[in-house]
Amino acid sequence: MKIVVFLILLGQAYISWRTFKILPFPVWGKWMVVLLMLMALVALILRFVRQFQGMSNLLLDTVLYDVGTSWLVVLLYLVLAFAVMDIGVATHLIPKGFNHHSAKASMVVFGAVFALMVYGYVNYNAKRRVELNFTTSKSLPKPLKLVLLSDVHLGYHIGKQEFAKWVDMINAENPDLILIAGDIVDISLYPIRKQRFEEEFHRLKVPVYACYGNHEYFSNIDEVKKFYDLAGIHLLKDSAVEVAGINIVGRDDRMNGHRATLHSLMQSVDKSKFTLLLDHQPFHLEQAEREKVDFQFSGHTHQGQVFPVNLLSKLRFNLRGSLLEMYGVNRQVLQTCRLEFPVTFAFAVLIAMAVFSYLYDTRRCGLANSLPLRRETMSCTAFIAGLVPMLIADLLVWAAAWIILAE
Repeated sequence: MKIVVFLILLGQAYISWRTFKILPFPVWGKWMVVLLMLMALVALILRFVRQFQGMSNLLLDTVLYDVGTSWLVVLLYLVLAFAVMDIGVATHLIPKGFNHHSAKASMVVFGAVFALMVYGYVNYNAKRRVELNFTTSKSLPKPLKLVLLSDVHLGYHIGKQEFAKWVDMINAENPDLILIAGDIVDISLYPIRKQRFEEEFHRLKVPVYACYGNHEYFSNIDEVKKFYDLAGIHLLKDSAVEVAGINIVGRDDRMNGHRATLHSLMQSVDKSKFTLLLDHQPFHLEQAEREKVDFQFSGHTHQGQVFPVNLLSKLRFNLRGSLLEMYGVNRQVLQTCRLEFPVTFAFAVLIAMAVFSYLYDTRRCGLANSLPLRRETMSCTAFIAGLVPMLIADLLVWAAAWIILAE
């Protein structure tokens, strides 16, 4: 957490400095923009300070939360945009004066970030129904229809009015059961109590089973349990239940370092029946496979939420199925190899650009300028010559991983 806070503050300082240099405003106008940026970050800090001090005001806290969390995404993309521009200037791909007191550069950077935020908002509101069909050799009393949810994060951002729409969508499916893999609560129970979210849970027409997520622990776990009881949610905390002819096993979240092992939970489970596991954080999927779990439902990762964090998320979590040994190679290792290459490629390109950019500088390239070749030709040749050896080994491993996992 300390590293995350440090990176946020470092990013804030970097974009403040770059914004001051790039904006074509008078000095006082630049300072006003930098101050507004700082206030957006302060909004998020104030939100958590108010929570820790027990201060509550639904409208004020909602505004602070929405402004602060949105700013984190804006901050990320501004850092990336300015970094790309600075690398472009350093490698002479972008004119040196382009990123200084420039209306055109300002429109490119801030316009691109604004467009990305609009796209993200539109995409967020375009909820998609994902249907998964499973067949099993194990006997079932009848075909079952389950609605699976995770990471709804009810509270300041997801209000009761929006959640009511989700309830309508769930009821329209006419499911047999509703399963929630944690993080029902966001960071505080105050907005949930204030808006009486339990009333919406009461509108659900079938039983609801859920496990804890890490955010439940952020929100006072004892009070969360009381809310679950009030809302009619059946909590599965290191426990299992047989319902509708299947086993549903729910694990406590990894935030509880003393939670029961999956092996101990499965001792009391009839493995001849279809077994579904709820475990909020998708770590150690090989344990579920070893214990003959038929299907594990997890959340937590949000698939990285935003680019390029989604790439890091995929590298950290194995989200692609089982961990069977294939061709003597661990499947998880192959997944990592398959996802690592794009990241390696990006860094290799940047390194090669930096190393060989001197060919564009007549004061430093010396002998290169005496050759009967254009500087562009020399640069491209040297760039490719430096890039290919860096990538060829990773490229071969990446291709092999894709071929094996595709079979």
